[in-house]
Amino acid sequence: MNYDGLPVYKASYDLLLEIFGFTRNFHKEYTYTLGESIKREAVEMIGCIYRANAAQHKVDILAKAREHVEVLRLYVRLKK
Repeated sequence: MNYDGLPVYKASYDLLLEIFGFTRNFHKEYTYTLGESIKREAVEMIGCIYRANAAQHKVDILAKAREHVEVLRLYVRLKK
């Protein structure tokens, strides 16, 4: 299946690009802790979207993607 045409995948990928730009300017104190955690969560979220697109039972995978979104939200709020 073609997952890269999905609007949710495109939006998630755009978010990932923004995150990489956003974390580039982190102070050294946060670059290897919070910055890496934010990037890792975003990549995991996109991975869940990819897996859900290919799966027959999407609910559990999408729930995991939602968890990654909430953790990302928390990390960004911490940085602010």
